Amino acid sequence: MVRRDPRFSLSVLREPEYYAKQAKVLSNLIIILGYTVAAFMAIGAMFGALNCMYSAIASRQVEIATLRAIGFGGAPVVVSVVIEALLLALIGGAVGGALAYLYCDGASLATLNFSTFSQVAFDLQVTPRLLMQGLVWSLVIGAAGGLPPAIRAARLPVTVALRAV
Repeated sequence: MVRRDPRFSLSVLREPEYYAKQAKVLSNLIIILGYTVAAFMAIGAMFGALNCMYSAIASRQVEIATLRAIGFGGAPVVVSVVIEALLLALIGGAVGGALAYLYCDGASLATLNFSTFSQVAFDLQVTPRLLMQGLVWSLVIGAAGGLPPAIRAARLPVTVALRAV
């Protein structure tokens, strides 16, 4: 019998299990590359948010100093700058999610599986859960990019800020 012959190693799998096993290595590679690219893009987006918010603070330095001079403390300045950064991040995340849904949802891609030299095809799905996850990440990046400029704006002495006119 074939089952008892040590020269053969047989395993019985259902068709979906067989194809999932074949695509596992490629799937892991795509996931690792995807998260790596996403991490670099998130870091770049955070630096972009920092640059944008530092620029916004610099252009409104006199207005912020005037608010501080008439009695507003540092906390309201921090809160207002962080809220502005979060709103910008929310708008950017919503636009990015909408574009991802329009252009990527349902798209079919194919690549070569190097272990079997067969073609592996897969569909991209943009789910509501992924869209919410993207919005949450955009808010985290916006907060990380907005908090340091907000703290700098709150710590800037009023006299120095008003002399910058």
